[in-house]
Amino acid sequence: MATAELVLGLLHSGPAHGYDVKRGHDAWFPDSRPLAFGQVYTTLARLERDELVEVVDKGSDGGPERTVYGLTEKGREHLANWLAEPIQPALGGVDELVRKVVATIRTGEDATAFLARQRSSHLRRIRELKAAVPGEDDDTPARLVRDYLAVHLDADLRWLDGALDRITELKETRR
Repeated sequence: MATAELVLGLLHSGPAHGYDVKRGHDAWFPDSRPLAFGQVYTTLARLERDELVEVVDKGSDGGPERTVYGLTEKGREHLANWLAEPIQPALGGVDELVRKVVATIRTGEDATAFLARQRSSHLRRIRELKAAVPGEDDDTPARLVRDYLAVHLDADLRWLDGALDRITELKETRR
């Protein structure tokens, strides 16, 4: 994940402290894993070292000290370049789902039962993603994230169905 670039994107609208960056990330991607505070501060420190962000204020306002970061011109250029560059499609990567199915088959466990449980889990998650979220109709980026996740889960479902067909066919051939 391009955490550094996402942090730059979150700072694009103006300076913010780490807590605001974390909260912004989690608002942008509510259906994804929340960004850990440790990752935020490590990323901000690395971005500062690389002169992509700078400290614009340090204050406490009666609470804990908060360091406010803003984008540098170099940071704005880096973000613009990242946003303009298409990503390479993943080639040859095998995600956890595939690994687990292969391990289930290779260890002699009941792959058809696992596939059925996984299929149910995927269908449940797709229903959650497609459920209306209050105010989301006005938030196109949030809807796009949910649509992306649902489409990928749907592709996984097609793969799960194909895997089940293959396993069933193999069992019948061995009989």
